[in-house]
Amino acid sequence: MELGEKYKGEVIDINSQGLGVVKTNNQVIFIEDCIIGDIVEFEVIEKKKNYFLGKLIEILNYSNLREKYEFDTSKLGGGVPLINLKYDEQLKWKERKLKTDLYKICKCEFEVDNIVGMVNPFRYRNNTQFFVGANNGKTIIGYVKRKSNDIIPLEEDILQKEIGDKIIESIKEWINKYNIEAFDRKNNKGYIKNIGIRTNQNSQAMVILVTHTRELPHKNELIHKLIRDTGSVVSIYQNINKDSQTKYGKEFIRIFGDEFLVDYIGDIKFNISPESFFQTNSYQTEKLYEIVKKYLNPQKQDIVFDLYSGIGSIALFIAKEVNKVIGIEYVKSAVKDAKRNAVLNNIENAYFYHGKVENLLSEISKKEGIPNKIILDPPRSGADKNTIYEIIRLNPEDIVYVSCNSSTLARDLNILLNNGYKVKKIKPVDMFPHTTEIETVALLSKVK
Repeated sequence: MELGEKYKGEVIDINSQGLGVVKTNNQVIFIEDCIIGDIVEFEVIEKKKNYFLGKLIEILNYSNLREKYEFDTSKLGGGVPLINLKYDEQLKWKERKLKTDLYKICKCEFEVDNIVGMVNPFRYRNNTQFFVGANNGKTIIGYVKRKSNDIIPLEEDILQKEIGDKIIESIKEWINKYNIEAFDRKNNKGYIKNIGIRTNQNSQAMVILVTHTRELPHKNELIHKLIRDTGSVVSIYQNINKDSQTKYGKEFIRIFGDEFLVDYIGDIKFNISPESFFQTNSYQTEKLYEIVKKYLNPQKQDIVFDLYSGIGSIALFIAKEVNKVIGIEYVKSAVKDAKRNAVLNNIENAYFYHGKVENLLSEISKKEGIPNKIILDPPRSGADKNTIYEIIRLNPEDIVYVSCNSSTLARDLNILLNNGYKVKKIKPVDMFPHTTEIETVALLSKVK
């Protein structure tokens, strides 16, 4: 297989990055913008150790697994690589990937319950951020194209709530009316860099205007316009960010409305600040947490540790049904949010500690008591190995592992399986339709 040459082949799978997998001449090629069943023509553009990268030239024959939309899916950027695959096929792919990843490392086949999908896999994102730029003197707002700095103009984002579309349109009109200069990333000048939108289940919104400078011309006109045009914007912040590598800068200035956006998971109320972590899909989060609660089987005598507890959302969700729940989290602002949300909900048996789980777990178990049940909800990199071995030493009867990465889930389960635990249940939840992300809940119990 030669670089620069053109080839044809059928897409037989999708990899974990959402690229189509083609096998031709005993070689594996990964190609963007195609789905399983497409017959494609492509150019080989790069050679890696075990595979090639190809550039799609043309889809010669479209797969019957393709979904047909009335909108242009290419304008959604690179964050939803499965968007053109029928939703039921997306769910099947995610189940297959989970089983494959588990078998690859654990070397045994687990019974995996059917994935929990969405009835309507659109308009689910409650936290989005758009880039603002200019092209030939015209302001554009949208997502950045995958592996580039190009902003794809967006008229409608079918993944966020409709209020988000109204906000983007209103801001665009304000920019054009008052000739507000979009930030020029090449020359490092201008005002508005990004727009953050957070929404709750009642379609109320918090808007975060990310600016390069503290100065924001015609700020009051924008505030009045957003209120008038949407009727649902309850909070507006300005964030000053001179760093091109981070989403938000450190300084947030509230220029209108409430300090927090209020949302619920079940009957637990959460105050959400501009940079609070909160599950992106509120509809599926409650289903996910109900599975966690079911697997945990909370009892009034239980001492539960929630490791990598974030803003305490799982801990608070189960707190009223156990003796006490202890959260450990490394991000200081998240611990602050967790404590505040415990007070907000009059929950007095949830305690949150700041620090690395692997450093605090032993010490806190001496202070708060040995947990008989543990919830493990680590980041994509999985749990720290020292954390896993400290959990084994603590010897809880049950562990409920909530994973956002099936590969690191498999790695961590394998350690637990070799140290006295068995997997009793596994259930995936589709938290992020049209992406390759898979959320999974696994229940492990001590072998008796």
